[in-house]
Amino acid sequence: MARRLATLASIPVTELKGVGPKLADSLTKVGVHTVLDLLLYYPRRHIDRTRQAAIADLLPGEEAAVLVGIERVDARITRNRKKMVTVTVTDGRSKLKLTFFNQPWRERQLRPGLDAVVFGKLEIYNGARQMTNPVVDLVGDKTGRIIPVYPQSEKAGLMSWDVAKIMDEVLERAGEFADPVPMAVLDRWDLVDRSAAFTGIHAPGSMKEVSEARRRLVFDELLRVQVELVARKRELEATTAGIAHRTDGLGEGDPSPDSLVGRFLARLPYALTGAQRRAIAEIGRDLARPHPMHRLLQGDVGAGKTVVAVVTLLAAVQGGHQGALMAPTEALAEQHHLGVRALLDGFTVSGHAPDSLFAAADIERPLSVALLTNRTPAAERRRILAGLADGGVDIVIGTHALIQEGVAFSSLGAVVIDEQHRFGVEQRAALRDRHGGGGVPDVLVMTATPIPRTAAMTVYGDLDVSVLDELPAGRQPIRTSWARTPLDAEGAWALVRDEVAEGRQAYVVCPLIEESEKLEVASAEDTFARLTAEGGELDGLRVGLLHGRVKAVEREQVMAAFRRGDLDVLVATTVIEVGVDVPNATVMVILDADRFGIAQLHQLRGRVGRGAARSWCVLVADPTSTDGDERAEAVARLEALVRSQDGFELAEIDLDLRGEGTLMGERQKGRNDLRLASLRRDREWVGRAREVAVDLVDQDPTLAAHPVLAEEIALFFPDEDAADFLLKS
Repeated sequence: MARRLATLASIPVTELKGVGPKLADSLTKVGVHTVLDLLLYYPRRHIDRTRQAAIADLLPGEEAAVLVGIERVDARITRNRKKMVTVTVTDGRSKLKLTFFNQPWRERQLRPGLDAVVFGKLEIYNGARQMTNPVVDLVGDKTGRIIPVYPQSEKAGLMSWDVAKIMDEVLERAGEFADPVPMAVLDRWDLVDRSAAFTGIHAPGSMKEVSEARRRLVFDELLRVQVELVARKRELEATTAGIAHRTDGLGEGDPSPDSLVGRFLARLPYALTGAQRRAIAEIGRDLARPHPMHRLLQGDVGAGKTVVAVVTLLAAVQGGHQGALMAPTEALAEQHHLGVRALLDGFTVSGHAPDSLFAAADIERPLSVALLTNRTPAAERRRILAGLADGGVDIVIGTHALIQEGVAFSSLGAVVIDEQHRFGVEQRAALRDRHGGGGVPDVLVMTATPIPRTAAMTVYGDLDVSVLDELPAGRQPIRTSWARTPLDAEGAWALVRDEVAEGRQAYVVCPLIEESEKLEVASAEDTFARLTAEGGELDGLRVGLLHGRVKAVEREQVMAAFRRGDLDVLVATTVIEVGVDVPNATVMVILDADRFGIAQLHQLRGRVGRGAARSWCVLVADPTSTDGDERAEAVARLEALVRSQDGFELAEIDLDLRGEGTLMGERQKGRNDLRLASLRRDREWVGRAREVAVDLVDQDPTLAAHPVLAEEIALFFPDEDAADFLLKS
């Protein structure tokens, strides 16, 4: 009988002959509890013994991996009281010295007689070949042409050869594996069967087998994710009653000029971009359908998401429903309220006049846009709550205050959630569920953090995606530079003073509020004091301070003063990352920029370049104090920001640098959804898996004809672990 993964998930790894208490404890520490966990503990890489570099062939400065035997291990204490371990290794013809600084455990790990793969840069020291602090994979005495190298953990006491020995037993005892993928799909994409895949990844006879095995197992991982997402999306569409809105041609991208949406678009002082028109048409088609919209609107900084959001809300209002926009912070909610109210000033809607003697009569009244946050005064809050309940408030903008006790809508038709990754699933669902007894409202979630297409298709694979990938006409490109030296930094401050002299404004961003002994990074408070002190870089300018510990009222006063132009420079933490829109600000100086991620740097940069004047962003950073890998990644981030202003390109680079992690929240036992699959390397397979998943689910919604696949999806995504993906973060 063919072996199923669910069966292996029920067998503890301790039932394998080669696993005693000590090894079982080591495996537990790396998350391997069952035979299935072990089977999915894939090699980190494979060594082809027939194509190994010889020590004698390596050139100084060249990085290479060599398979060697350990001959001798020595250790001594250096003058600065650190331990230095030197290891002599050989490939059978030539010798190589490995030197490890401040890694005393290497003396215990690297014992004479063991085989290892070492990867590092060849150096010549006193005429002899050596590598300093190379990467070492111990492979024991494993024979064969292809050696799988498994993730090792000195802390857990687990070496590659420990895993290799027991993996042979797993494959032998498992035999043939049941295959969840239809033969027609395997043939279409030229994929090997499941049994060949597991053998090819753990005990390959050639590197070709490794490649074929990886391709098949990558497809399996991506297919499971996509089938789960598509099935949940289809189930919601079939079982949830929504609101079929009156869209008046909106779905064709040409709304009726007499409709509320048509009048709004006609009054805009600028033409929509092609991307905005496309997104509005996609949303219009969703709104006209009888099941709820679940759409992700992603757009780069300044791409015009607000206009698309207002169209969505107005489409609900023109049909007699209400709209709600929820933002993660009070500052962003207030910013949205100011902007939306200005856009809709002077618009009227048909509505019931509560004090009218003619109870059934509708009159034209001003369209009502309200703001509800925890700062809303009690009397105003009571008025807004009454308006939400009786329909007098058409659009409400707020924070999580919108989902607090006592908030009820007359008929909530559309929900827009901004910077949706900052909300929990429960918060978003709570707003969606306050619909006043009618159909479930349509939901549009927005993010200004561009997401790579493959990641969006996977992480948000259960949402329809609209992309704003064009900037409105008139937006100025932002000149980005990296200030690496103190002299460069002086140039940044000179630029700030020059722009202020021209009547412009500037931001200075710091990563921490207070000094940290652990991280030598600038704090907002100390930076403010230094810059504004007598003789300081910004001495004589009007400088404000803004960070998370500034009281809410004072924070709004500072922000209002900056908007009015009463302040020349705003020294702040990342509280200004989103939602702050001051067109007169033309310079962004980011201190210790190497401490920020790509997405955050791109968001901060987007605070300038919002007017017609030229704008600059200066990244002040000296990452030379950080470790090698950390420094290389920081340099790559900063160079990417200088090179590109395309948020989607930067998102792809960010994915390359950081990896994917767990996609659907934390798996049980810390299991990662993607063990082998990479949204970077396997972009084309994401699309193929999506295509197959749609075909399978649409033809067989319950997967009754595919029981093995259904069983595996239940195994990897149990109900309690696979929450409401349609509004997930």
